[in-house]
Formats: sequence, C-alpha cells, structure tokens
Amino acid sequence: MKLCGLIAFSRVLCPVVGAFATLALMLPIWPQHSLAGPKVAVATGDFLNSIGVVSTFPDRGQPLARTIEMVRFCGFRWVRAGIEGVSETGPTTIQTFLDLYRETGVRLSWGLVSGGTDVKMLVETGKVLAEAGALLAFEGNNEPNNWGVTYQGEEGGGHAPSWMAVAKLQRDLYKAVKSDPTLAKYPVWSISEPGAQPDNVGLQFLAIPPGAQTLMPDGTKYADYANIHNYIYHPHSPYPMDNKVWNAADPTAASKVDGLFGNFGITWAKSFAGYTQEELSSLRRVTTETGTNIAGPVTEELQALNLMNMYLAQFKRGYSHTSVYLLRDRTDEAGNQTFGFFRPDYSARKAAIYLHNLTTILADKETLANPGEIDFQIEGQPETVHDLLLQRTDSTFQLILWGERLNGQDQVKVTLSDFYPSIVIYDPTIGVEPVQALSNVDSFELTLSDHPVIIAIPPRGQ
Repeated sequence: MKLCGLIAFSRVLCPVVGAFATLALMLPIWPQHSLAGPKVAVATGDFLNSIGVVSTFPDRGQPLARTIEMVRFCGFRWVRAGIEGVSETGPTTIQTFLDLYRETGVRLSWGLVSGGTDVKMLVETGKVLAEAGALLAFEGNNEPNNWGVTYQGEEGGGHAPSWMAVAKLQRDLYKAVKSDPTLAKYPVWSISEPGAQPDNVGLQFLAIPPGAQTLMPDGTKYADYANIHNYIYHPHSPYPMDNKVWNAADPTAASKVDGLFGNFGITWAKSFAGYTQEELSSLRRVTTETGTNIAGPVTEELQALNLMNMYLAQFKRGYSHTSVYLLRDRTDEAGNQTFGFFRPDYSARKAAIYLHNLTTILADKETLANPGEIDFQIEGQPETVHDLLLQRTDSTFQLILWGERLNGQDQVKVTLSDFYPSIVIYDPTIGVEPVQALSNVDSFELTLSDHPVIIAIPPRGQ
C-alpha cells in the first residue's frame, strides 16, 4: 500500500515547495525531552556498500554495456562474480570485470563458483582485481551439494558420500589467500550450504575449534565470514506472510528458511553441531544469494517490496553484505526465470525502480568514519515495524522505518529529544522527491504498511 500518512506533529507542517526556504527557521531554546537514551547511527555508506547482486556476463549472453546500465540504475555497490566462464580470449575476460569496476565503482566478490577448483587461477586473477581496487573478498565453492568438485583426484560434494575434498579445497583456498602479501588483507567467505555436509568435515566453522570432533583437524581455517543463501521463500515457509524477510534474516533457530542457524549452528542435513546461538549472534556473516521469483502469490509488486525490505533487514540483523539473485532474468537456460530486477528485454521491474529510489534518496559516495547519535523513541512500535538509523557524511541523519505487514497498517509515533528546524520525509515506492516536510518539530506520527520511509534529520545547528 503506497501510503505514508503523517498524522500529527508538535508544531507546523510545511508543504514541499522550491528549495524549502520556509524550513529555514530560527529556533528558540526548547526544553529537552528525557527519552530512552541516545542511539548511535551507522554510516549510510556502510549500508549502501552492503547492497549487492548476482549477474551474468558476456559468456552467458549479457553484454557488459547493458550490465553497466542496470548496475548504475539500481545503485549496487558490489557484484558476486568469479572465475567460472573467464578465459583469456573471452567473451568474458578479467578485463570485463575491470571495466565493470571502472564504469560503476562496484567491487567484486571473487569465487570458485560452481564446481571450480583452480585456486591458482583464483589467486592470480584476484591479484589483478586487487591492484585495480576492484576486489571485495574471496569466496569458496557455490553450493557443493548441488555442484560437486574433484580436487586432487578426490570427489566431494554432489552425490559423493564425503565432503572431504570440499573441505581440503576450502582450506587450501584460505591458506593461499592469507599467505600472499598482496591478498592477505582481503576476507575469505566460506562455501555456501555447509549445512548439507553428509560427513562432519567441520565446514560449519570458520576455524575448527578445539574438541569439535570433526574429520578435519582442530584449528583448520576455512574462512573469515560465514556465507549463506537464505532465500526468502522456502519449503518450510512457502507463502507470503508478515515479517517475511525479517524472518529470513533471523540468525537464530526461529528462522523458517535456509539460514545461518541451519548452516553454522546445527547443520540441516545431519545435525552436526557448530556455533552456539550466542556465538552465532556475533558471527561475521554475508549472504551471496537471496531473493524471490515472481510466481503464484508473489506478484511483481510483492517481489519489489520483499527485495527492498530484505536489504534493510539483512543489514539490521548483522549481514555486512547481501547479494540478490538476480540482476536480469537468465536467457541462456530453461526453467522459471523471473528472479530478475530486470526482464529479459532489459526493462526495469518494480524491484529495480524501488531500489533505485532508495539508493538515490540515501546517496552517499563516502563513508562517515565516526557516526553521531540522536535521542529518539518509537511509540507503539509493533513487531512488523523495524528501524535503522543512518548518518551521511554531510552529517544528516536518516532514520528508516519500514513495515513488513502483508495486509493493513500500523501507526507509530516518533518522539525526538529536541525540536528540529526541518525534517523531510521520503517514500521510495513513490519516487525520489520528498513527500512531506516538517518544521520546528519534536514528534510526529506515521502510518506504515509494507515498505520503508526515510526521515532525513539535519543535525541541530545546521
């Protein structure tokens, strides 16, 4: 529902006109409210840097120029990629990724991808990306349960009875990266789907702790970050519901999808013990695939809302980077291909438009080193309303409130500790221009439903 209703304010409601000259009002000295306590913001740049996507490249029929256009439009900051399909003669070469970085600024997670085992090629090409500033991280194998490997003559993953070959490959990948002076500073992300292990080789750990009783020895180092594929819809949670993406991002056993707990807590296939719930809460983590296709009850509109809310929920719940499958529907393989932000003809779906609006509203090229704090509270906040406090490098606070209610609305009241001379409200489902502006305000009410609103709050004195 496209409605952000500002119901009541403590002072004056100003129409959105011109350069907002009417908002530049001198404030008297107002008494401060005593609220729950200041909340420290997170740099807007950190959130924007978390927004990634999976894409295809020229070897799969998608011209680089088109990829550049789509990446720019949505405001993606990183792309999941790797050595699969890369060759010296092309059509996809290492220069393809250097050009993508040069034209858009996106960095690359660089992985072995599906069934890959060439650690030497991964490291050598990773060095090229690192020297250009294009490298974000290294990544282990993609879903070895679906794409097995043959490493040093040993089969693992897929239909093989053991994952020992997968474990040895990931161990050697980590060692190769960390022993290289140029690459050692870059994080290594784990394989995806370690929860599928048929034998306990310890891939549910970043480093195998003492006494873990795994087939690989204690102290074996695999990764710096846990990597999962927590798709929003799952056989255990197949239908739209309130807090759909909030649940998918849940790091605990309460998540109904293929999440952090089922891969790094108690593995979903054989129930091997990994990290405790307390350890999982602070475990460094990323998602290299999530998303939803358009099918059944999931309309184009619901897909767009799910994906926009999902980036916010993932970041709020501790994922430093999140990549959605897929930038554009695949055209080189059969099956259901409606996961994309863009259709096969490169036209933008609502998901692309809403994300474009969100990243345009937040827009911050740099990252604030030491974000400030602001004292506020949200009264009447139900479990379907979530919040994220950001701050731009120009010092503007950006309070994002988003609803994940499938039907209906929630009304909340935001109370600030001080009066502020100007506050501006944005709704990314409507566009990139403000939908409301307030002056001399210390509280206001919002009606939220199924999407975010952004409240821009310049610091006092500006």
